[in-house]
Amino acid sequence: MSGMRSLSPATDSQLRFSKKRSRSSVLEIDSWMPSKTQAISPLVDRLMMLIQGSQSVLGEEFGVELALREALNNAVVHGNQEDPGRKIHIRCRCGPGNEISIVVTDQGRGFDFRKIVRNGFTSDPAAEHGRGIQLMKAFMDEVHFERGGSEVHMRKQARNGAH
Repeated sequence: MSGMRSLSPATDSQLRFSKKRSRSSVLEIDSWMPSKTQAISPLVDRLMMLIQGSQSVLGEEFGVELALREALNNAVVHGNQEDPGRKIHIRCRCGPGNEISIVVTDQGRGFDFRKIVRNGFTSDPAAEHGRGIQLMKAFMDEVHFERGGSEVHMRKQARNGAH
């Protein structure tokens, strides 16, 4: 099943998903949202319904949702600086092996992610940035940045043999 549909006229978000058959089902979600903080919750709510329905990370949904919200907030506020002319691109893959991968890309200049120390905070203890990255790292199995810091890749695998 594939197609494009508008999620909500208020958020100007679009969602495209496809389910491919192989040994097990794969759900791929490709979505865009405007650089508005009020667009985050409606999009996350819809994505989480699809993620929960895929049953790819049973019992890990709370952490995935929190990491997704933090990644989108960082992209809107820090990446795109809430510029209404810019968009956020979200790609999500719920697939075989009971795992989920999420990529959030903003259209900003990026940031020097090498300055983030192991615990997720910046090397400047007075900085107010870095807490969202720490939360993403705490709830996801893998978090790394590409495209000069304007793209975050996150991966979570189901625990305890779920699914």
